[in-house]
Amino acid sequence: MSRIIERFSEIALNYDAAFVDLWGCMHDGIRALPDAVAAMQDFRKGGGTVVLVTNSPRPRASVERQITEDFGIAPDSWDAIATSGDAARTALFTGVVGQKVWFVGQPHERIFLEPPKVLDTPIDVTEVDLDQAEGIVCAGPADPMADPDLYRPEFERAIARGLKLLCANPDIVVDRGHSREWCAGKLAQIYTEMGGESLYFGKPHAPIYDLARRRLDKLGRKVDHSRIICIGDGIITDVQGALSEDYDCLYISGGLAAAETKTTYQPEPAALDAYLTSTGLSPDYTIGFLR
Repeated sequence: MSRIIERFSEIALNYDAAFVDLWGCMHDGIRALPDAVAAMQDFRKGGGTVVLVTNSPRPRASVERQITEDFGIAPDSWDAIATSGDAARTALFTGVVGQKVWFVGQPHERIFLEPPKVLDTPIDVTEVDLDQAEGIVCAGPADPMADPDLYRPEFERAIARGLKLLCANPDIVVDRGHSREWCAGKLAQIYTEMGGESLYFGKPHAPIYDLARRRLDKLGRKVDHSRIICIGDGIITDVQGALSEDYDCLYISGGLAAAETKTTYQPEPAALDAYLTSTGLSPDYTIGFLR
């Protein structure tokens, strides 16, 4: 059974670092969540380190601009950022899906096709039509509100040619305010179910946690594994990833599963237990919203 807590401060002294999800925890896709920002500011004032770990396909510099300028997340609430985009871009420019790629995503997400600065000798990657592609780069649907099954005809052609799909964002859905949008993870799920091979680099997969630890080390803060806690609202991304990496986990029930857990301010205990039982996952702690 997951222990329901009232505030992060109840357990904060047990940890030296927090790997914190962004969407659904620190912002709602439109604006910052003030209580969450304040909680991370307090954690840092007490000596803790905050690494924002996000499945965004964007590079960290782009995410930093977005969360500060667009969403209003105070810069003193975090120390570093690790994005699925950075982890996946590093793999892309070492050739995991070839040099000629078919890109799936919105126009602003084409920044994903720019080489990461961390590589000394990135390969040349060129965007081409599907019929000329050696692989697929998926940052998300071109229209996140449209039926993702619309991609099945193209996916059939790609699978017939044995193309691998690089998934830049393993999230299935996100909530932008009160609207739910499809993410790259849904397309990768369809591609895999159809018989194709999808490559993942964000939560719940190991590469993004490796990147988060490198960000932590670069700050000069050597933190024992047992003193790191992961915080997030995605049961199959944040919670599953934390448990797979053997980190403690604080689950935010008021995000993607607010209805299932009957969360208003806090989850309804019986509903939370039923939901977690149905997933087969049990985070160490649960809170309605990060505060």
